[in-house]
Amino acid sequence: MAIKAVIFDLDGVIVSTDEFHYQAWKKMSDEEGISFNHTINNRLRGVSRMESLNIILERAEREYTAEEKQALAERKNEYYKQSLVNLTPDDLLPGAKDTIDELKRRKVKIAIGSSSKNTPTILKQIGLADAFDAVADGNDITHSKPDPEVFLLAASKLGIPPEECLVVEDAEAGVQAAIAGGMNVAAVGDAGLHSQDADYRLERVDEILDLI
Repeated sequence: MAIKAVIFDLDGVIVSTDEFHYQAWKKMSDEEGISFNHTINNRLRGVSRMESLNIILERAEREYTAEEKQALAERKNEYYKQSLVNLTPDDLLPGAKDTIDELKRRKVKIAIGSSSKNTPTILKQIGLADAFDAVADGNDITHSKPDPEVFLLAASKLGIPPEECLVVEDAEAGVQAAIAGGMNVAAVGDAGLHSQDADYRLERVDEILDLI
C-alpha cells in the first residue's frame, strides 16, 4: 500500500536535544545525590518525563512522594527549557530540512508525533513551527510511547489511515508504538542500528525518500 503520510518523531530525528535532556537530568540527579550516567540516560529514550524520572529514582536512597516526584520532574523540565533558548535552525539533523521540503513538494502529508510537551518551543526555535500539516505531542496524550496514542492522533489529525502512514523513529519505544498502531516504521539513529522490528533500518532521515 502506498505511503500517503510521514509522521516524524522530533528529538533524534529532526533535531537532537539529547545532550540538553542529559544535562538537565544530570543536574537534578546530582542535586538529589542520585547516580546518573549516559547508560541510564539511554533507557529514557522515547518515554515520558514521569516514566524517565521513575527510572532515575530506582537508584534513590529514599522513597519520594507523588508531590515530590512532580516537583523533581518540573525542576528537570525548567533546566531543560532554559537550554532550549540555545537551539537554532543550525541544530537540525543532517538531511531533515531537505526531506521535509521534498515531501511537501511531493504533496505527501507530514506530521510530528512526539511525547515531548516542549514540542511547540522546539519547533519554533528551529524554524519549523509552521512546517507540518499536523502536530501531536505530549500536551495532547495520556499514554506515552510505546503506546501508539501519539501516532494514532497524528494520523487522525492528518486524516490518513494508520496503515498508509510511515513513522520515522530513533527510539525502540517509538518503533514499538508505531507497530502497535498498525503503521509502517523506519528506524534511524540508535534504533536504526539496533531495532529488530522496524520495517526499514536507515542511517539518515533523508533515506526515507527512497521508500515513498
